[in-house]
Amino acid sequence: MKRRVVPVLFALSLVTPFLAQAEEGDFISLFNGQDLSGWDGDPKLWTVEDGVIVGTCEGREHFPHNTFLIWRDGTVEDFELRATVRIEGDNNSGIQYRSRPLPERGEWAITGYQHDVHPAIEHMGMTYEERGRGIFGLNGRNILVDPEGERWLVSEHEPVAADLTEWTEFTVVARGNHLVHKVNGEITSQMWDYDEEKRALSGLVAIQLHSGNAHRLEIKDVQLKTLPVTEPAAFDPAKVKGAEKIEKPRTSRPMGKGKAKAKAKGKAQPKG
Repeated sequence: MKRRVVPVLFALSLVTPFLAQAEEGDFISLFNGQDLSGWDGDPKLWTVEDGVIVGTCEGREHFPHNTFLIWRDGTVEDFELRATVRIEGDNNSGIQYRSRPLPERGEWAITGYQHDVHPAIEHMGMTYEERGRGIFGLNGRNILVDPEGERWLVSEHEPVAADLTEWTEFTVVARGNHLVHKVNGEITSQMWDYDEEKRALSGLVAIQLHSGNAHRLEIKDVQLKTLPVTEPAAFDPAKVKGAEKIEKPRTSRPMGKGKAKAKAKGKAQPKG
């Protein structure tokens, strides 16, 4: 894939100090390796086996929409979060952050930013907003969202590949309105969110259990490092000079690697 590096000065001026500051502080474990203390989810769907959090979906009729295991012992602002994940079955998951409850959708429903844990390479580690603005940047694409909510492609790089049937590390680094997603230490997608009305600067951490195709989700080593809070950067129109304005990305594979069925009239496809 041809590498896009526009605008270079903007990207370098933000990324370098941002990642350097992410080295501050110490990690704490959000999972004790024994039980779900501090977490809240449907007890019929979540358990701990051999030191691993396990979520199980038995198929399309098991539960009607995505559900979440929510960390209740605090909220996050600026932070680095790491979790090691694997999936058996053709479906996906996600790590929610700076999120909020969505009680109209159920007791364990969440809306907010998501680091997508998806077996299809285009969605692996993409920047996404569950029950919100949808996909921002696919794997390999760094996106700026302007104050009007328009998406701009800032730069591109080779998508990061990983086999989710093996243990895979997912990392989020959030500083102000700059979000970085990594898979096995490699950046998959970045986002600069200047949409003050719709962005979130703090909120809940949660793990998604996706409805639909039968699968088993396993999570271990959930580690959080709190970072000093940084004020969101102010938007300057020069930051999108030379960048490409894009439409909201769509998906043809909303669950796993398999192709989506034709969209039924009047019904929405499930989202990752």
